[in-house]
Amino acid sequence: MLRQYNIISIIIILVATALFIWSFEKRKPRTREIVMLAVLTGMAVVGRIIFFMMPQFKPCAAVIIIAAVMLGKESGFLCGCLTGFISDFFFGLGPWTPWQMIAFGLIGFVSAVVFCGTRKQLIYHRLFISVYGFFITFFLYGIIMDTATVVMYTERPTLSAFLITYTGGMVFNLIHGLSTFVFLFVLSGEMFQKINRIKLKFNMFNEKE
Repeated sequence: MLRQYNIISIIIILVATALFIWSFEKRKPRTREIVMLAVLTGMAVVGRIIFFMMPQFKPCAAVIIIAAVMLGKESGFLCGCLTGFISDFFFGLGPWTPWQMIAFGLIGFVSAVVFCGTRKQLIYHRLFISVYGFFITFFLYGIIMDTATVVMYTERPTLSAFLITYTGGMVFNLIHGLSTFVFLFVLSGEMFQKINRIKLKFNMFNEKE
């Protein structure tokens, strides 16, 4: 039964990820746009690696949010997925990897949707974007990964197993959320300005995703 849950969950996640990658490729991104996305993804991966001594306190979610609101929902999702996949080559690949990929990917996707159109001006309010980063990391990433824990390690998932796992994971999720708050507060303003300048200079990511 446990093996069935794992296989079904991983298949669903991989299919969802493949659809987003296909959607990104359908846009026919230019080389300069791919390079920009690769640089931001690399920053997220490196950020997760260099803070390996501090469990859950990592800047990768903050970088993914920045990439998403500046480059669009498909790029944000792809940045998140690649961050989870590539960084796990250093932390260890396993059945949890697709869950991390979809969790980081959804942080990027949701962030781009939330801060689109006229709401995009809100990203320049440093405190607002930082508080947003805390909540989306605490709730979205935390719930997905806590659910993954139950599905991967419980023979027959029950309501009590989910409640115990969610309660036990609150401290870790709180630390992760606070780290996202801190890194967004420190990095967001300067990174938004620099990325926006590069986008204008090289005419990138102007089409609606």
